[in-house]
Amino acid sequence: MYTKPKIVVLGAGYAGMVTTKRLTQLLSAEEAEIVLVNKHNYHYESTWLHEVAAGTINPNQARVMISDVINPNRVRLVYDAVVKVDKDNQRVELENGELDYDILVFALGFESNTFGIKGMKENAFAIEDIDSSRQIRDHIEYQFSRYNNSPEKDDASLAILVGGGGFTGIEFVGELSERVPELCKKYDIDRSKVRIINVEAGPTILPGFDEELVAYGKKSLEDRGVEFRLGAKISECTEEGFIVNDDELIKAGTVVWTGGVTGNSVLGNSGFELFRGKVNVNSDLRDPSSDHVFILGDCSWVMNEETGRPYPPTAQIAIQEADTAAANIKALLYGEPLQDFVFDNKGTVASLGKKDAMGTIFEGTKLYGRKAVYMKQIIDNRSLYIIGGPKLILKKGKFRLF
Repeated sequence: MYTKPKIVVLGAGYAGMVTTKRLTQLLSAEEAEIVLVNKHNYHYESTWLHEVAAGTINPNQARVMISDVINPNRVRLVYDAVVKVDKDNQRVELENGELDYDILVFALGFESNTFGIKGMKENAFAIEDIDSSRQIRDHIEYQFSRYNNSPEKDDASLAILVGGGGFTGIEFVGELSERVPELCKKYDIDRSKVRIINVEAGPTILPGFDEELVAYGKKSLEDRGVEFRLGAKISECTEEGFIVNDDELIKAGTVVWTGGVTGNSVLGNSGFELFRGKVNVNSDLRDPSSDHVFILGDCSWVMNEETGRPYPPTAQIAIQEADTAAANIKALLYGEPLQDFVFDNKGTVASLGKKDAMGTIFEGTKLYGRKAVYMKQIIDNRSLYIIGGPKLILKKGKFRLF
């Protein structure tokens, strides 16, 4: 008796959602059963989380109900947390059950990586998902409210300390530079009393970016009150703030760590061979130890043959990996040759708040200011289009005018 192959996709981030969408386009219901597993019944735009954390957009704008964009009559939707993958028996253990699979797509996303810094996990917030981002937003506003109502004013309680000068950290302080004046007005607080401090151990913010773009971004943020502490290695995170360079304490009422991410811990719990928290996948995006497991997005390293280094984990690369993975899954089902993943770099634009941005597009064309802001909106809306088409853009899209 013929049994349809079962394809199980773990995670409804960019990689998981797009893989699922592509599979429904490439395979009929008679050819394969598709199951999408996610902890929540919604997908969230992870590249928008810094805005949720700063309080410059509503959490609901960054959230998309999965059943609104994935047809539950075509894909079985399972809302549960993944505990472990048993590769030997091709089974996924969930908190409330288990699933067998013929082909598995592992796309459970990232977790914050504190690199073993003492006290960071216990004393700092992290921008990991909708709930953690909303918690940061609420805590920041609480600090302003408490300051306003307290007879004894502690200016340090208003300081917002951000560890890490990478993409997320810089976009976050950019949003804060616009949110803080609004909170100051709301709670009748002098703007000069509020510090936004970005701490980076390296010599520059945004490593890997063009020097001119970095200089532009840094000046733009400094002009709006952001302070940078470069070359400041964080030795410890305490309840009061960061201890940098072994002996200096930078006090703050809100401490947020954006200094790094790693693949989902289910990878390690399931016995996958890890390198710096992720799996070095084959060129066709499969796990080297299993021909029936594809690992995508923040859970994998994909090597750039030209540089000999892995590609940085971005939404752009996750979406492109999904296209390749879906095509390779169909090829695998029919015994056809699998294709290697080839990254098409369309550029990177970093937001510096609602009214400023900078980055490169296509073959290195640099954009600054309003042009970059418009391009950032196009990039954000494009991801919505890929996931949910024109209707989702109209519902959740960004159409900011100056």
